[in-house]
Amino acid sequence: MKILTLNINSIRAHVTSFMDILRSGEYDTILVQELKVENANFPFMLFDEFGYNIKIFGQKSWNGVAIFSKYSIEDVTFGIPNYPDVNSRVIECVLDGRIRVINTYMPNGDNIESPKFAYKLEWMNAFTKHIAPYLNSPEAVIIAGDFNVAITDRDIWNPKNYIGSSISAPAAREIMQTWLDSGWMDAWRKLHPDAQDYTWYGYRGRDTVGNKQGLRLDYFLCNKTAAKMVKNCEIDLCPRTADKPTDHCGLMLELD
Repeated sequence: MKILTLNINSIRAHVTSFMDILRSGEYDTILVQELKVENANFPFMLFDEFGYNIKIFGQKSWNGVAIFSKYSIEDVTFGIPNYPDVNSRVIECVLDGRIRVINTYMPNGDNIESPKFAYKLEWMNAFTKHIAPYLNSPEAVIIAGDFNVAITDRDIWNPKNYIGSSISAPAAREIMQTWLDSGWMDAWRKLHPDAQDYTWYGYRGRDTVGNKQGLRLDYFLCNKTAAKMVKNCEIDLCPRTADKPTDHCGLMLELD
């Protein structure tokens, strides 16, 4: 199974390049973040011809997550259980009756002085409680999406530029590091221990992709069962280099 996670930065604004991904048929499952459209206005009809099952958790103008899969999508839940949240950030399901996927768009938090940063930390702590029982589960569990955290300075092209930013804030990094320390596997870093590559490139500046001026914000985290199934994990630059691109690359995970 080949899974792509991609922050689309508005499904309607970047629908043409997204349809190219679907048309290629390269990915069995595509996990999408930042739809920026409510359920009632999601353009289902545009995607009918590609043969994907689709589940969405939309929100007007902001956030929103979706799952496209050629496999069955079962046991679908929305949001973090027992954590009230007005934002559509998590959709969880079981694919093909055998792999549990948690597709998430974690809060950005702006900067460490912003009230939004407190929400980011509160949200991450709630997420920590939710995922803890899955770590040692016999079920394969994968957490994927835009985490809005660059876990170390080597995941930032110029760390000095991001001092005070929520994406490199020690408090956010510490929470995410507890996930890794407990045993969740950062699939891309495990397979590329010495690489310095990125999944987000801003629109501002000249050729941020060519100049490698980016951030690694997108992840696949695998529990102990899923980690044994991982064959490959690579960054897909195509969504970022397409005409009218999103500002994120795709991240691909291949499983046995």
